[in-house]
Amino acid sequence: MENEALDQLHVRLADLLGDMKSVAVAFSGGVDSALVLKAAVDVLGPENVVAVTGRSDSLAAAELEGARSLAATIGAEHVILDTDEFANPNYLSNPSNRCYFCKTTLYSTMERFAAERGPRTIVNGVNADDLGDYRPGLLAATEHSVRAPLAEAGFTKADVRALAERLGLPIHDKPASPCLSSRVPYGEPITREKLRMIEAGEQFLRGLGIRQCRVRHHGNLARIEVPAHEIPRLSAPELAGEIDAHFRLLGYDFVALDLRGFRSGSMNEPLMINLIPQSANDEAA
Repeated sequence: MENEALDQLHVRLADLLGDMKSVAVAFSGGVDSALVLKAAVDVLGPENVVAVTGRSDSLAAAELEGARSLAATIGAEHVILDTDEFANPNYLSNPSNRCYFCKTTLYSTMERFAAERGPRTIVNGVNADDLGDYRPGLLAATEHSVRAPLAEAGFTKADVRALAERLGLPIHDKPASPCLSSRVPYGEPITREKLRMIEAGEQFLRGLGIRQCRVRHHGNLARIEVPAHEIPRLSAPELAGEIDAHFRLLGYDFVALDLRGFRSGSMNEPLMINLIPQSANDEAA
């Protein structure tokens, strides 16, 4: 985007954060929350900012380590809080509004932390593009008075990446990486064993140089999504055989390469055509 327009967005973001005085940032280590954290540290000073990451079985170990490293690079205090969404049967049953229960747990945990530590405002990395997607977690944010300075300032995802690059954030082009539970079809229970299989599968694919990938867990079948240009390489006999053997060791009986390629949020596709009913607990979001 034009430099002047990006400058204006940056100023609006700084003004919003400045009015908050002190913040606790829900910090996943992705580009959105990283930009909020960087801007908050720049405006409020590190003494008035804390990055908070919720640790659970749905967070890949590599993502947690990445969040630790990034917070240190930005110069922010980083606190890791254990969350207990796996104690909530509503979460484990994996309804279409699963993210609502996850975010409710995270924000409740952050509220208790903020009450003890004193940050005045809890903020997240939601941007304006997110508001048009199916995101039940947005309802949880509203219920817990969590602010979204990027969305409030009018940042799109492209704006976020542009300003993150300008500010020197090393993850400005990092692919999105939602929680591991998002790889399990709605209605199929979430278990630690499933998430371990998914995490190990994606780690293996990244080791092959695939930056953007998903292992969708369909019972004993792993459906692999990678960018379309990577499909010919992964389907070549020698590498396909290596992938198949590795995934069988992880516990899968069948391995499929999705010919439509990587699609962020592909597990939401059935919802769009009303093939999977929402949980009786579902809330409008």
